[in-house]
Amino acid sequence: MNRLIKFALLLALVAALVVPIACAQKSAGDESVKWSVGSAPPPAPMAPAPSFLSRAETAAYDNDGGAAGGLTGDEIDRKIVRTGNISVEVEDIVKAQTAISDIALQYDGYVVTSNLNAATENPRGFISFRVPALKFNDAMAKLRLLAVKVTNENTSSQDVTEQYMDLKAQLSNYEATEAQYLELLKKADNVKDMLEVQRELSNVRGQIERIKGRMQYLERTSDTSLIEVNLTKTKPIGQSTWDVGGVFKGAVDGLIAFGKVLLSILIWVLVFSPVWIIALIIIFVVIRRKKAKSSAAAAK
Repeated sequence: MNRLIKFALLLALVAALVVPIACAQKSAGDESVKWSVGSAPPPAPMAPAPSFLSRAETAAYDNDGGAAGGLTGDEIDRKIVRTGNISVEVEDIVKAQTAISDIALQYDGYVVTSNLNAATENPRGFISFRVPALKFNDAMAKLRLLAVKVTNENTSSQDVTEQYMDLKAQLSNYEATEAQYLELLKKADNVKDMLEVQRELSNVRGQIERIKGRMQYLERTSDTSLIEVNLTKTKPIGQSTWDVGGVFKGAVDGLIAFGKVLLSILIWVLVFSPVWIIALIIIFVVIRRKKAKSSAAAAK
């Protein structure tokens, strides 16, 4: 009898432990498939901590909810945007532009913009092109050989790895959210719910396309380097820098400017002539009266 009582008590204890757990699991399972209009889908999974963070920063990131186990520094592909600008003197600007276009093609690049201003006394040209980042230094060396004289040169580099990794993490989160919306769309059982999910899904896909476009831009600008070349025509050795025509033109322009100033003064004087005439008349009358009074006083 005692054994039967003990067995019944043990059975009751097991039931007391198992039933609440089963109910909780069923409630959680039911809750995961519930969805009502206006409710947001489950949050997208957190992106892994970017590999460029230090150990302390990675630990802080993980404590804030980020997933541990991101990329290591050796696995990351750094994104460096490199730009070069060089000003050169050449004997023939048109030929130089053609030669620079050939340099771009030689290094598997392409011309971005090109223009020529030959209408002035000092013709100038400009051309910009892109080459693979690994061939940047070779292309710059070719440009130096092409020039008669290099008047200015500078290069700059910008590390956009952090920005790229941040976009990559955002893309991962949005894609996870998109997958969750697709699941909700399958479970929606009325038109109102379907339209609501489709609207949110459209917004998420728009963000995905925007992020992908920005990432592609960073990839393109880091994989290829931009080189800008300013071209001026060099002056032959011994050529006089005194331009008679230029001096004469400057003198004529100065004379015209002086005449404009005099004409402007004359116009102002004529426009305000009533004021000056009235003022002069008043001054004349006052002086005449004073002289008359002085003469009368002297006669007495």
